[in-house]
Parts: sequence; structure tokens; C-alpha cells
Amino acid sequence: MRKIEDYAIIGDLHTAALVGTDGSIDWLCLPHFDSAACFAALLDSPGAGRWLLAPVNGGTCTSRRYRHDTLVLETEWETGTGRVRVTDFMPPRDEVADLVRIVEGLDGTVQMHSELALRFDYGHVVPWVRRTKTGIHAVAGPDSVHLSSPAPMHGEHRRTVSEFTVNAGDRVPFVLTWTPSYRQRSRTVDADAVLSQTLAYWEEWSSRSGADGPYRDAIQRSLITLKALTFAPTGGIVAAATTSLPEQPGGPRNWDYRYCWLRDATLTLQSLITAGYTDEAKAWRQWLLRAVAGDPADLQIMYSLDGRRRLPESEPPWLSGYEKSTPVRTGNAAADQLHWTCGVR
Repeated sequence: MRKIEDYAIIGDLHTAALVGTDGSIDWLCLPHFDSAACFAALLDSPGAGRWLLAPVNGGTCTSRRYRHDTLVLETEWETGTGRVRVTDFMPPRDEVADLVRIVEGLDGTVQMHSELALRFDYGHVVPWVRRTKTGIHAVAGPDSVHLSSPAPMHGEHRRTVSEFTVNAGDRVPFVLTWTPSYRQRSRTVDADAVLSQTLAYWEEWSSRSGADGPYRDAIQRSLITLKALTFAPTGGIVAAATTSLPEQPGGPRNWDYRYCWLRDATLTLQSLITAGYTDEAKAWRQWLLRAVAGDPADLQIMYSLDGRRRLPESEPPWLSGYEKSTPVRTGNAAADQLHWTCGVR
């Protein structure tokens, strides 16, 4: 299991994904921050869901950076036969969610491997998958995912696997699109076109920053991360993109930060306002007024993304009799980690 510092964040202001240094996306909740995860390997093993995209033999990760002042992540590997770059990003959201990965050959020839394991509801549900003209279509309950790519794909051990060769100058896109299962896929995505749109969005947003001085780049990178935690439809701000990661193994502080904690949101807004980002403050104020409307005595420390107050806590029924710091195993490690201690809010 990787350390949390080995992950980089990408997002579309509705949800966020965590990309490991090994090329594996180990955490993603769709369609929103507080939805159930379809990639939950962060809390468990690859069997709980992930999307690996990396050289076949691993290679050496030589560079990892965001492109300029954006949330577009670039990772480069060097192998014995060549170099390759993977660009990961989520375009600003329209009616559905897209996760785009573009493989680009830089030098020589590199054998690439993609392994997609969709596991909805925190690793519990394996979807039905069928082939399409452009890739695969997976369905499970309310969730539907399309994966499109010119690379060949095949099923293997309840995963969608692709192995392909990239030469210098080649570009091989993968586009994963989430839609409600009861709706038809509304459009196709041109990976390079939405890359340009995503870069333009973040560059324009960053151009309005008042951050300067010798630490300007580090400050702006922090501001971009804070912006990535805002929920565009309502103005709410999540405290973090993850849940169920205790401060220390077996410790009691194990919360779900994918909600709007008033304290954390206030600290986030202080930073954004200081840098001149007042639109986010105005949107959050409107969210706050809606969320707390009613009796002031009923003010809570946290609310949902849309201002909902009822955030039930969940624990396994067999937890009684155990110490709170004792892990309880259900047979599904992702679910164990999720519900252990303070559970899901």
C-alpha cells in the first residue's frame, strides 16, 4: 500500500481522483466527492478497484509535475527501450463526468499496460461489462461507465486489460466517462480538445491570483488544490477528497472529510480571499445561508455538499464489545477500513 504523499490529485470541481506514483488511480468517487467510491484501492488492495496505466515492466518514474498553473498532471517513465509520458486530468464538468489519460511516446519504444478494475460501492459491486465499438461499457445499479480508446482491450479476471506499444510521437488516449445508468451516453470526447479546454480553464483561473513573491509557485499550487476541493454546483467546500484514513493505525480519529466542515471551509476561504479569489467566498456564503437556515441553535459542525443535515454514522453491528481502536473484519478490506471506528458520515 502506498503512502498518502505518493498521490497527486486531479478533479473537475465535482469530485477528485488520486493518482499514485506507480500510475495507478487508487481513489475516485463518482459522480460526486461524497458518492461511493468505484476505485477504493487506497483503503485496500487493487481488488477494491483501481485503474493502472504504466509501462509493462514498471520502468523508472523520472518526472512528475503539474503543467504550469493547472490541475493537469504529467508523469514520465524511462525504460530500457524508451521514454513515455502519461497526462492525467478531469475536464471541467458538464452533464457527465470524464477522466482522461493520454499516453505519449517521447523516445524509443515502450510497452504499456492498462488494467481497469471498476468496483462500485467501495469495492463491493463488480459491474456487468460488454464491448462497444470504441471500448467497453460497464453497468452496476445507478452507475454506468464507458471506457473509450483506440488501444485493444480484453477481459481478464474481471478486469479490463490493454497492452499496446507506444513509439516516439504516438499519442494513445483513454477516456472514462460516467453517466447515470438510466441515461444514454450523451456525447463522445476528443481527448486533445478537452485537454486544451482544461488547460485554458485552470490557466485563466490562476491568472487572477494575487499571490506573488519568492514562494509564489508553492502558494499558487496550494490554491489550485483548495479550488479542486470546491463543489461547483452549490459552492460547498469539502475538507479533503478522502475518507477513513486514520491519523495513526488503530487510532480513534478516523473521519469522512468529503463533506463541508465549517471550520475547514473557513480556513480554506481565508487563503482564497487573501489571494483575491472572492467568487468562491460569495458562493460558499450562499451555500452556508441555505445550509444553516432554521433555528440557530441547530447549527452543526458539518453538512453535506448540498447542505443536507442528516449525515448518519455507520458501524458494523458486531462492533459492540470491541474496543474502538480494534479493527473489525468483514471479509472486504475496503469496507472494513471504511466502516471501522467512526464510519461513514
